Amino acid sequence: MSDRRQRIHSLVVALLAHQSDLELLDDDRSGPGGHPLAGGGDAGSWLERNRRVVQRYQSLVRSAVTLDALIEQELGSDQLGGGAPSA
Repeated sequence: MSDRRQRIHSLVVALLAHQSDLELLDDDRSGPGGHPLAGGGDAGSWLERNRRVVQRYQSLVRSAVTLDALIEQELGSDQLGGGAPSA
């Protein structure tokens, strides 16, 4: 795994650790017979809930990528500028 990918992975794991109400995707075989509607569930609400869960995970990944880019930018600025300014 590349260094950047490893950093992003570590950031995602750290962000996940701070989530108090982390949800997992509902299984599509939640009803009897393996059909989501077999248990009286609504396929539309099942899809909508899973869509929201996926969007939350995507948001965490985008946050990790943004943080990594900001860190890279700061490191690049420090290395190009000779480090932090003297007081």
